[in-house]
Amino acid sequence: MFFVDTLEIEGLGNRSYLAGGAGTALVVDPPRDIDQVITAAARRGVRIVLVAETHVHNDYVSGGLELARVTGARYLVPAGASVAFTRTPVTDGDTYAVDDGLTVRAIATPGHTPHHTSYVLAEGGREVAAFTGGSLLIGTVGRPDLVDPRLTGELARAQHSSAHRLADELDDEVAVLPTHGFGSFCSAAPAEGAATTIGQERTGNAVLTQDVDTFVAGLLSGLDDVPAYYAHMSPANAAGPAPVDLTAPKPADAEEIASRLAAGEWVVDLRNRVAFAQGHVAGSVNFEGDGKLATYLAWLMPWGKPVTLLAETSEQVAEAQRELVRVGIDRPAAAATGEPAHWIRPGERLASFPRARFADLAAARERGEPVVVLDVRRDAERARGSVAGSVHIPVHALPQRIGEVPDGVVWVHCAGGTRAATAASLLDAAGRAVVAIDDAFDAAAEAGLTAPAPESTG
Repeated sequence: MFFVDTLEIEGLGNRSYLAGGAGTALVVDPPRDIDQVITAAARRGVRIVLVAETHVHNDYVSGGLELARVTGARYLVPAGASVAFTRTPVTDGDTYAVDDGLTVRAIATPGHTPHHTSYVLAEGGREVAAFTGGSLLIGTVGRPDLVDPRLTGELARAQHSSAHRLADELDDEVAVLPTHGFGSFCSAAPAEGAATTIGQERTGNAVLTQDVDTFVAGLLSGLDDVPAYYAHMSPANAAGPAPVDLTAPKPADAEEIASRLAAGEWVVDLRNRVAFAQGHVAGSVNFEGDGKLATYLAWLMPWGKPVTLLAETSEQVAEAQRELVRVGIDRPAAAATGEPAHWIRPGERLASFPRARFADLAAARERGEPVVVLDVRRDAERARGSVAGSVHIPVHALPQRIGEVPDGVVWVHCAGGTRAATAASLLDAAGRAVVAIDDAFDAAAEAGLTAPAPESTG
């Protein structure tokens, strides 16, 4: 009997897979922190003999090269990918033994990247699962615009062809096991559900129900923003990522925290947004440790800027480190844990700002208070509705555009509160008076604040 274990990389919205039989196994699209993969294999009692990449990833640093080195496994990488290290180049139709009676076959599925390859697992000659990477996802496909703008249209059409090839070659009951689509910005649209099959996708996925022109038009019109750090992921993966170092960073005292802030470095507070608003080191930025920390911190922070982490416990720092190495932020400059009162020098005071709900904003407007409403959601979110009279600057663009925020008290909101807290911390660090709206956006309509169409300054 074969098995397939799913390794959730929740912060990045991806999955990796360990698949095998009684003694040996295959790993598909491993994360950079390979210790969890090795642990999963040990739990199964199997030896990893194959490590396979569906493509050179655009959204995270792969652990494939290091996992293959540590385990002695063959490292399968699509032949069309230009990489600087020794690997087994995979071409369409290549088949590899995973375990007794268990094989994996490569199928060229260009679209997400020109060299994208899917892998189909077969037991006793019967195909049972397809590892589709960024090709066929649950209800959608991987986005085609991450490689080169000049190739986007061509790759969108290739996605359509690749999905149809999978549907034509595989039986309805074959499980579809994608890498992207669980919150990753590599997905062309949010995936719905946690599991699917070729048969389900055949009837429910636009790529398989629409003609190519209709599908491509819809795909290209719905693409969301691209995280800025993506530009650094593919080159890192092509060069061959270094092993990770997850040992604890050096401790920082109040003097060092102040010095790093004065030097223009980033000091990131990982505590929840309520605690941060109540009291924090002036100039620090709030990224909740249980949110999409790696995605948004890597997106907002200037690439290569030293970062110091502040948290309640060393465990929170360690978990943040694990997330950050996945996107190429290899080592925090320093870290501090405990109470925020210990992070400031004698004579200094913690900074703070108020939190509110949309009903409070409506009341402030009714009282005639001059308020600035800042919407930090992405363009696609705002297109579905906005607060009347609000200014729109997506949170990922705020560090560069903070000077565009009009004078006055800034009431900042997102869709639920997490990004608003980050934006509020950026504004607070810049010396602006701010109120963080910690509320679901549906409450804006209930408070009578929404407009039928977006109003934007850019």
